[in-house]
Amino acid sequence: MANTEVERHTGVDVEDVPSANWGWSKQNHRAIQIGGILAGFFMLAMLRGNQVGHVEDIYLVGFALTIWGIVFRDWWLRKRGWTR
Repeated sequence: MANTEVERHTGVDVEDVPSANWGWSKQNHRAIQIGGILAGFFMLAMLRGNQVGHVEDIYLVGFALTIWGIVFRDWWLRKRGWTR
C-alpha cells in the first residue's frame, strides 16, 4: 500500500547542513529589514561630520533613501504575498 504522508521539502539538505533540523538555515526577513532601516539611519547620522562640501551629503541621503526604498518594496511585496 502506498504511503499517504507528504514529505516537506525546505530546499536545504540535512546531510549538507546539519543545523537545518533546528531551522537555522532559513533567512530571517524581518531581521534583514530592520538592518536595512538601521543602515539608512546610520548613513543619515554621518551627515554630521567634518566635511566642508555637501557632495557627500547628497550621496549619503541618496543611498539612505535607496536602502529604505528597497526595504519598503520587500515589505510591501511580502505583505501582499507576491514573494516568499
